[in-house]
Amino acid sequence: MIGRLLRKPWAWGLIAVLVVLAAVGAYWFQPWRLVTSTTVNDALTAPVPAASPEANAPAGPNVALRGAFITHEHDTSGEVRVVEHPDGRRQLELINLDTSDGPDLRVWLSDQPVKDGVSGWRVFDDGQWVELGRLKGNKGNQVYDVPADADLSTLRSVSIWCKRFSVSFGAAALS
Repeated sequence: MIGRLLRKPWAWGLIAVLVVLAAVGAYWFQPWRLVTSTTVNDALTAPVPAASPEANAPAGPNVALRGAFITHEHDTSGEVRVVEHPDGRRQLELINLDTSDGPDLRVWLSDQPVKDGVSGWRVFDDGQWVELGRLKGNKGNQVYDVPADADLSTLRSVSIWCKRFSVSFGAAALS
């Protein structure tokens, strides 16, 4: 039966269309990322506790903001903190991040509130946001530089953002 079907010209056209659709679908959705994982272990900053006024100890890095991830489109956990260094640099640290791998994942600071459930999945590109870079890996500790002009008084949330599908894998409110 298959041999007779393959003798028909339209059957070869249908096969060609199906192969092209499968290739495009594989490129777009990257289904193998559901079973892949990349662990990163960047060195985290050891914050210095605030010194007493009479102490003459040099100022060190301190934690300015912190938060914990909640799940959006994919199970996501871990902590996040913004560390301010004495030289004025600021870094965002993802601590014990655990999320799914995915296509085109980014780390975003946003002015949008973090919401539980489906209503929070797509809000982070609605207002102001700053992209800190591609997600280095879906597990572990990661450090990203925060641009000097990023206003952390308004950018009070972090999202692991899938740019390809405009959806948050997980997010954390900064306080």
